[in-house]
Amino acid sequence: MPTSLYLDDLEAGMRWQGGPIDMVEADILRFATEFDPQPMHIDPAAAAAGRFGGIIASGWHVAALVMRDFVERAPFGETPLLGLKIDDLQWRHPVRPGDRLDILREVIEVTPSRSKPDRGTVLMRMTVTNQAGIVVMSFLNLIQLPTRPAAA
Repeated sequence: MPTSLYLDDLEAGMRWQGGPIDMVEADILRFATEFDPQPMHIDPAAAAAGRFGGIIASGWHVAALVMRDFVERAPFGETPLLGLKIDDLQWRHPVRPGDRLDILREVIEVTPSRSKPDRGTVLMRMTVTNQAGIVVMSFLNLIQLPTRPAAA
């Protein structure tokens, strides 16, 4: 694959793997304490007595880690991109301390812009699974990408 991928290089069905992301209890507690301070995320005793039977990660923590993995892996290389929206975000299974998450990123649709020929959009499906292969989170991500620049 080229170092940088542009809209013109992409087609439906292309896939990239992400992860693994190891879920550490101290990180789960730290994130939730600051951003999602619900008992099932921050209080081990309350979480143990609750419906999940123990601490679970905030879905926003998982989403942030998936974003970080995307940025660090840079599947499109140095090509500038812009996230436009997320649709159908689903937290489908609790994420627990000790879980190891993997991510499958798949191109669903590539759409050149009708009004701006220097760009277009890519619709991607993100599927996050734990070490048992259970889907824990999924969403659709619409991303704006430029077309390949004309040779100088």
